[in-house]
Amino acid sequence: MSGFTEKVEKELLSYLPESDNENIKKLIESMQYSLMAGGKRVRPMLVLEFAKLCGGSEEAAMPFACALEMVHTYSLIHDDLPCMDNDDLRRGKPTNHKVYGEATALLAGSGLLTLAFETVLSEKSVRLNGAEKCAAAARALAQYAGADGMLGGQMIDLESEGKTVTVEHLKVMDNKKTGALMAAACSLGCISAGAAKEQLAAAVSYAENIGLAFQIIDDILDITSTTEELGKPVGSDDENKKSTYAALLGLDRCRELSRELTEKAAAALDVFENDTSVLKNFAYYLLERQN
Repeated sequence: MSGFTEKVEKELLSYLPESDNENIKKLIESMQYSLMAGGKRVRPMLVLEFAKLCGGSEEAAMPFACALEMVHTYSLIHDDLPCMDNDDLRRGKPTNHKVYGEATALLAGSGLLTLAFETVLSEKSVRLNGAEKCAAAARALAQYAGADGMLGGQMIDLESEGKTVTVEHLKVMDNKKTGALMAAACSLGCISAGAAKEQLAAAVSYAENIGLAFQIIDDILDITSTTEELGKPVGSDDENKKSTYAALLGLDRCRELSRELTEKAAAALDVFENDTSVLKNFAYYLLERQN
């Protein structure tokens, strides 16, 4: 996984724009601050692994992987803003708006979102994947990141604050808020490799299950972990009066459910003929994570 991380971060830096204008330099610096702030690089890893699993190449899938990480990073910048979650820490560092101010942080997030589509449709990406695959990737990324995907999940989350909601309500929200970009990752890898429809469907099933398990583990860690371990404030769900899996089901049932989802994700990979051990192990790694 570390090899993936180094390659992805090198590629991410290569796509950041340059400018002689001092004001624009500040914007680019703000974009880079969050883009290179660390993190597990889960989504790029999934893009590259599914491309490999379906017989594609890492080189061709890399622009798609970078684009998705840009979208993910933009969502974190905006999520941390005072008008949203109002968080001071992200990955153990001050959030973007704490360093650069709210207005610049807003522009940095928007800058990364637009750069993502520039990356998917770049000359390099078209040369490696072909125009048809790049168009399909851009469409999939827009759909998963948009109003019926990640943004829709975020809106449901905002409207749910201070309300008691059901577990089914949480699942709908999290399948969009967290699961959508996981599904985008697995889909983009398949698209780059020219995978069959059955493989694409299995990849999305894998993504949806690990995405929901990921969110349930997040809810558990918000109760059981520390700010130092997570690199972000803990206890915020209770403080913001949010309904969570942990609050509705209890920690023991949450641990059981996250394991059940992980096992479903692993089983979804059985349709693939090539070695799926990396992706199966990764699903269990996410299950056992401590941050």
